[in-house]
This record gives sequence, structure tokens and C-alpha cells, in this order.
Amino acid sequence: MTSPAADAPGIPDVFDPRGYAQGLPHSAYRLLRDRHPVVWQEEHEVLGWPAGPGFWAVTRHADVVRVLKDARTFSSYLGATQIRDPTPADLPFIRRMMLNQDPPLHGRLRRLVGRAFTRGRIDRFETAVRDRARGLLTAALDTARAGSGVVDLVTTVTDDYALLNLADVLGVPPGERGLLLDWTRRVIGYQDPDESGPPASGPDGRPADPRSPAMLQDMFAFARELAAHKRRHPGDDVLTVLATDRQLATPELEMFFFLLTIAGNDTVRSAAPGGLLALARHPDAYRALRAGAVATSSCVEELLRWHPPVLSFRRTAVCDTEIAGRPVRAGDKVVVFHGSANYDERVFAAPHRLDLARTPNPHVSFGDGPHVCLGAHLARLQLRVLYEETRDLLPVLELAGPPRHLVSNFIHGLKSLPLRIRPPDGDPRPG
Repeated sequence: MTSPAADAPGIPDVFDPRGYAQGLPHSAYRLLRDRHPVVWQEEHEVLGWPAGPGFWAVTRHADVVRVLKDARTFSSYLGATQIRDPTPADLPFIRRMMLNQDPPLHGRLRRLVGRAFTRGRIDRFETAVRDRARGLLTAALDTARAGSGVVDLVTTVTDDYALLNLADVLGVPPGERGLLLDWTRRVIGYQDPDESGPPASGPDGRPADPRSPAMLQDMFAFARELAAHKRRHPGDDVLTVLATDRQLATPELEMFFFLLTIAGNDTVRSAAPGGLLALARHPDAYRALRAGAVATSSCVEELLRWHPPVLSFRRTAVCDTEIAGRPVRAGDKVVVFHGSANYDERVFAAPHRLDLARTPNPHVSFGDGPHVCLGAHLARLQLRVLYEETRDLLPVLELAGPPRHLVSNFIHGLKSLPLRIRPPDGDPRPG
């Protein structure tokens, strides 16, 4: 395994999850892009998790796109897609998920699930999504105005918004929907003590991997029960399509449910408050949005660039190769950093200026290549509707305190976004 000693001095650490507790580490990203666009990172022991062999950090946009597109050279299957190596015993199980497969097997599963994620089916949810956004925002504003005047948009709006929309798409019964958020916190927030809950230990005494089969049995049992229910009582939802597809084996359906529950929930759950935070910190941009000077479609893309919901994805080199002139050996881990690529000055003019009309906007917040996000259309719809309803209901976005970020090197989440709500002034939205 490669471990270039020359890369050690003066190289910022973009692996440690605690380094993201204040948001994107822009100065570290900029230094890496400018001087060390492909650089070796030590994978030290942190937060009770064991040390790993290290990896190549890829931070420039062009190199990130190349790695994501070239599945023949950079595999999702060999070591899966998370920075930390799964235990060898768990790897065959993890490889059953579409996210952790390479073409052509990946393509078969993507086509199967793509039948459920048709644009028509997703577009039919827009009315319900808009009613939900308006209802959650209105209830949060009313509660704030009747109390302290402060509302946490994460706990009162965006968590429920993402969760309930996903439950509608999947066809999860109302009484069972809280399970989706519990599972998401367990799997996505495992590095953050506020999100992960009491730590579970494995047989060696170290923290148990939340992606391991033993930790997911309750989710899989629920998926099997829900699929059986959908076969008896079909509906216009994704689980009905998957459950009645004879080409989809039960283990594949379980892994689809895992992927859709976690990725489908947390993409919007992370992006939505991140976009609202950006607008709160840029009042001129928010005024332009409210005045109709920028389209909500371009607004969604710029806010996704500004606050990518996913921070990193891992690949494994299939053969000896090179990236940006650096030799990479077969078996090396290669990790792309979306947050760095989205601010690459080589692609985005003035990347630290929030430009809601920015075009073109080739951000990589939904990935690229064969693994580009299957639910991107649904995510964009939800974000557009939420920003439109926020624009109509809140004349000003005023922070009432610092936001709290998720401790994670994988998901760019927010745990809290406190806003101060002013009494209505009777001044309608311009335009």
C-alpha cells in the first residue's frame, strides 16, 4: 500500500470528521487544490474507530469527475464507497447494494429501480410536497410568534419535510414513518454522538459498524413486511413497483429499501437547511429571489453547489494508474471531495460568491458517471418547492444563533438552524 512520506509535512487533514463541525474546511480544500490536488491522507484512529491504511484525496473538479466517471479504473465494488474499510466478513453483504457495484451489474439494478422513479410518478407528488412545505413552515412560524420568536428550522421543518416526502414516495404507512429517521440517524450520523445514540459495540469491543448486517436486521425485516403488504394492497408508490417486480430478488429489495431510506432521506435532509442557511447569510441574494430576479431552478442548483449534501465518496483503484500526475497503485483507496470540487476556481468563477443565477453550474453534488444520484429529480423538486414556500412566507431570514453542523466526513448535515421570526409587517412579497 502506498504511503508517500513526502506528503505528510504541511498537508491539512480532511479526513477527521471533527474538521467538518463548523462547515466545509475551505482553506484546507483551497490549499490542496492549488498545491496537492491528489495527495495521500493518513486515516488515523478517531472517535473510537480504528485506523485505516490511508487514501488518496482528490480535490479538483476535473479529477473528481474523472474518477466518478471511470468505473473501469476506479471501482465501487472492490472496497465499497465509504472511506472506512468494511470488515472482510461484511463486504459481500455491502456489495449487494447498487451503490457498491460496478457496471454491468450496477446497470441492471439501476434499470430495475429506475422503473419506479419515473418523472411522471415523481411529478405527481408535487402538490402534496407543496402542501407539506407550507404546512410545516406555517406551523413553525405560528409557534415561534406565540413564544420566543425563535424557531429551529431543522427540528421543526426540514427533518420532517424530507422524512414525510420520502415516506409518501416509498409508500410507508403513517404510523411507521418515524423509523425512517431513526435508521437514517443510526447509519449516517454514526460519527456524531448527538445523532448516533448510545454506541453499540462489536465482538472486539470497538464500535459496531452501522452498515453491518447485524445492525440492519430490523430495517430488513420491515422492508420484507412492507413488500408483502404492497403485494396484497398495491399503491402508486416505489415500494409497490419494487415488490411486484419478479426480476428483483428479496435480498436486492432489502438493499434497495436501505439505500432509498438512507440516501433518499438524508440528501434532502442535509441540502434543505444548508440552502436556507446560505440564503440567511446572503440577504441580498434572498431579496433577489423574493423579488423574482432569479429563477428558483437556478437557485436550487447554486444552493446545491454551495452546500453539497454529500462530502466524499470512495473508490478503489483496479489497476496501477495516475491522477493529475500522481501514481496510484492497484488496491489504493481514492476518495473524491465534492465540497472541494464545487468551489474549484478552475471551473467556477468567484466560487465563494453566492450567485443564484449562476450558469452553467456543473456542480457534483449529485455525483457524476454511472452512479449519478437516481433520485436527483425528486430531490430538486423538494428543494425548489421548499425555497418557493419559504420565499413566500418569510420576508427575512435572520439567524438567531450559530447553526450546528453534523460531525461527519461523509454527510454535510445540519443539526440545528435557529431563525428569529419577526412579527408580520403587512408588507407583501415584491412582485
